[in-house]
Amino acid sequence: MTASQPRARRVLALPLGMAMATAVAFLPGATASATPAAPAAHTAQADATPLSYVVNVRPKHGISAQVKQAIGKAGGTIVTSYDRIGVIVVHSADPNFATTIRKVHGVDSAGATRTAPLPAQSTTDVGTPQPLTAAQVAGAGTRAAAGQDPLEPLQWDLPAIKADKAHLKTLGSPNVTVGVIDTGVDDTHPDIAPNFDRRASVNCVSGKPDTTDGAWRPSASESPHGTHVAGEIAGAKNGVGITGVAPGVKVSGIKVGNPDGFFYAEAVVCGFVWAADHGVDVTNNSYYTDPWYFNCTDDPDQKALVDAVRRASQYAERKGTVNVAAAGNENYDLAARSITDPSSPNDTTPGDRVIDPRKCYDIPTQLPGVVTVAATGAKGIKSSFSNYGLGVIDIAAPGGDSTAYQKPDAPAQSGLILGPLPGGKWGYMAGTSMASPHVAGVAALIKSTHPHAPAALVKALLYAEASATPCTDPYDIDGDGKADAVCQGTKNRNGFYGWGTADALAAVTR
Repeated sequence: MTASQPRARRVLALPLGMAMATAVAFLPGATASATPAAPAAHTAQADATPLSYVVNVRPKHGISAQVKQAIGKAGGTIVTSYDRIGVIVVHSADPNFATTIRKVHGVDSAGATRTAPLPAQSTTDVGTPQPLTAAQVAGAGTRAAAGQDPLEPLQWDLPAIKADKAHLKTLGSPNVTVGVIDTGVDDTHPDIAPNFDRRASVNCVSGKPDTTDGAWRPSASESPHGTHVAGEIAGAKNGVGITGVAPGVKVSGIKVGNPDGFFYAEAVVCGFVWAADHGVDVTNNSYYTDPWYFNCTDDPDQKALVDAVRRASQYAERKGTVNVAAAGNENYDLAARSITDPSSPNDTTPGDRVIDPRKCYDIPTQLPGVVTVAATGAKGIKSSFSNYGLGVIDIAAPGGDSTAYQKPDAPAQSGLILGPLPGGKWGYMAGTSMASPHVAGVAALIKSTHPHAPAALVKALLYAEASATPCTDPYDIDGDGKADAVCQGTKNRNGFYGWGTADALAAVTR
């Protein structure tokens, strides 16, 4: 992701109009730097424009009337409160609001969730998909074998995790729901409609659940990201389009990305709590919580965001939800002692800052209990762009890569991942955004096989059943004679692949 494109998510930026089978120059470590500038965390507040805040009170004590009164006296308006985790969403135009409310008895932390006034400003979306033409759709269908959906021959990623063999055993249980916490899901798409769970779908963009029918859908101008992810997980095996990893389970849309493509903390908190309270078994999180790529706990605003999202994700896990997240696309070693982050804060003026990933967290990716997923390409090695790190990466799965680096076997033509796009279309995307839903799908198959398994057991089985994948050493993905990343660890657990590559067949047979 680049600092000049603040809406970058866990999906790679792909040039418009690029042919599907051509080599894309995904250069490891090719993250553009911003013009050096000191991050101005409260620039917008200087003009007394409204910002959104999270106020975190002592958990398990409820939210006292005293705290609510103090919020009003400090110039804040409560949008909603999540009493069970002690998080309050507040709007305020007072530039001193956070400083004032932190002094109130019973408040653990408080901070602005953004650095731009409401609504946030941004550039256009990144990660533009490569849509299939009608001719390509028709051509793929002629190569489909008996029992395959028309576009399945182009899905090299399914046999890469043995999902095709798993489907001969089971497609997964309709009693299992995967919540796609993302940009919204087009539930009218023919590959998604048969498996869509409306009851567990919602729009959380404001930080408060909106259950209006269809509120979970992306508008025509919004990113197709969530729809693509939903299809990768549970695209129906119905003689149309693609096949998902777990084509028999349910999928819900939990929209947290705003119209400008930002994923702010209050929306993410709402998404996790909603999933927890509506029986969602697995969540997929292919994003980072804006505006900070890494949230440093020595900064009071960023600490508050970590506290709020951590409380929400752990609440979901306690209720039985397995939370799966993408590792990111910068070829960062997340176990390193320092990383230069050029992209934060991405809703105002980003500037280079050196952070310690042991103290500054990509959320929800680096939160305790979250399954962190690295991406692999068509040859089964770490994708050129995928973040990595011993002790950080839990598991790996197909996320795609340039055909110059990892070319799939025929009849597949692209090294990227094929999935549905809004409006009844299909297209290619790549990134750890695409790897994470493969793991969410495998987790859903495990839950289908072991319906009474708590979240901890599902995760334990996910890791135990993964195919051990040794370090790629040396890792010279572009063949220039220089190592592009260094993998540490053993065959059974290392910084590139964690416990190994996700295995869908093992999920339904063990």
